Amino acid sequence: MASRSDFRLRPMAESDLQTVLKWRNSEHVRNNMFTDHIISPEEHRAWFEKVSNEKRSLHLIFEYLGRPIGVVNIDQIYRLTNKCVWGFYLGERDLPKGCGSAMGFFALEYLFDRLGFRKVIGEVFTFNADSMRFHKRLGFIEEGRLAKHCLKNGISEDVTTMVILDSDWQRIRPTLISRFFEVEKEPCGK
Repeated sequence: MASRSDFRLRPMAESDLQTVLKWRNSEHVRNNMFTDHIISPEEHRAWFEKVSNEKRSLHLIFEYLGRPIGVVNIDQIYRLTNKCVWGFYLGERDLPKGCGSAMGFFALEYLFDRLGFRKVIGEVFTFNADSMRFHKRLGFIEEGRLAKHCLKNGISEDVTTMVILDSDWQRIRPTLISRFFEVEKEPCGK
């Protein structure tokens, strides 16, 4: 089990683009994304330039021991109602167990405790049982189903909306800390 201090969430920078494009085009990431075609470097750069100037999205890099390992995307930010839609993926595969849970925890802590969101929404392909379990492990509940919502490999697939409210986050946060991270030891004499 890793320590919380082993992880960091930071804004995506232009210097991350090549790594993020490699991850985004990898089969293990594309298989569960709404947009699943191979993205060209030009398309990727145009996306980054567009979102870098938007106020309704945030794009973050998740690091383990100083090494970038994943992405957290926050879209559809509505400040009037303090809600947003999140998406995420681990780009690297050779990671210790628990890095995904740590990424989810850090993202939610950032969204609720630092940015003050009231509601975070996840949109999950209903066939993606791993993502459904991941959301539930972080305290999300199923809010609804969008029937035949997204075309995937020529098939209209259902999408399940998963939500977590700030009040639920505050209640489950201490449990997640003890479940996902090793206990920080106090130095002797303190």
